[in-house]
Amino acid sequence: MLKTFARATTPIIHIAKQGFPRSVSSLPTSTQSGTTKYGGKYTVTLIPGDGIGQETAAAVKTIFRAANVPIEWEQLDVSGYTQEDDILFKQSVESIRRNKVALKGILYTPISKLGHQSFNVTIRRDLDIYASLVLIKNIKGYPTRHKNVDFAIIRENTEGEYTGLEHQSYPGVVESLKIVTRNKTERIARFAFDFALKNNRKKVTCVHKANIMKLGDGLFLNTCREVAEDYKAAGIEFNDMIVDNCSMQLVSKPQQFDVMVMPNLYGNIVSNVGAALVGGPGIIPGANIGREYALFEPGCRHVGRDIQGHNAANPTALILSGVMMLHHLGLGDYANRIHNAVKQTVKRGSAKTPDMGGTSTTTDFTLSVISNL
Repeated sequence: MLKTFARATTPIIHIAKQGFPRSVSSLPTSTQSGTTKYGGKYTVTLIPGDGIGQETAAAVKTIFRAANVPIEWEQLDVSGYTQEDDILFKQSVESIRRNKVALKGILYTPISKLGHQSFNVTIRRDLDIYASLVLIKNIKGYPTRHKNVDFAIIRENTEGEYTGLEHQSYPGVVESLKIVTRNKTERIARFAFDFALKNNRKKVTCVHKANIMKLGDGLFLNTCREVAEDYKAAGIEFNDMIVDNCSMQLVSKPQQFDVMVMPNLYGNIVSNVGAALVGGPGIIPGANIGREYALFEPGCRHVGRDIQGHNAANPTALILSGVMMLHHLGLGDYANRIHNAVKQTVKRGSAKTPDMGGTSTTTDFTLSVISNL
């Protein structure tokens, strides 16, 4: 049942459409090559998503405008229900191809619609956006059962069980193919180790089920072991863990993890477990990285249809995904200002949304972030 709130405030979608005053900030000099940039501004594809997507996207646009971030949004309101042959679906893909960078909310994928292609799976496959990165970290001011949690989940995006290769070989018998290749496993393993090196991380854990799936997950594990040898001299420790044991270890001692690398399905599940450890889907940022394209979105994929339109969503996950995007574009000064403003808002506890145990609205949270810029 939806909680009732003590007071109503102006919906953030309305505020986002107003001429909010910008603050003064100097432009950084570094840029990201290959992205679309006109008149000193980057053009970024924005897909708000289903459920609370319009509200959280409005929060991001309002904050970015107040911080004077040099971004122009190319917004496309594609839905998870949009068919692959729909013109809006195609326009969204072409927009990402053109701009190279996108910020996206969560799209709902219908369970019962046979043959309906997931936008997420399609975009990752067609644009080879092969690496999913989800950051799991405690935020000061939001106490949870576990403290000092800080790890990264890196997931192979284009193979595994999500290839969509399944068929009914006989009435009542369905075969689903899980694809694992050495080339793509080596690519995601090197992504994980390079991430560890660049971010001063000390250990990479490969999560697998090679004790049962000896060929498929065995290939994934052995390839990760081979790649690990190349990073020994850099001081990066490597270990591996069976996925069911990993689930238990996550909820009992999550502090042991630093960087985790795994196949597609396991990464999806582990990301949700990780989100629960530090406060839920409302605060977890994520990114999907390929050789040419980068798509930033909340790391825990829940559309929030039960609170849609109630001005009750926590926009932190999409805001921090936007912060990751700004770092990717070389706009580190803007990224740091917004990130610090979010941290101050949560730490002071003056604008807690219902998922954080408060009664504040999406609008309240957004305006609090702006006041802390």
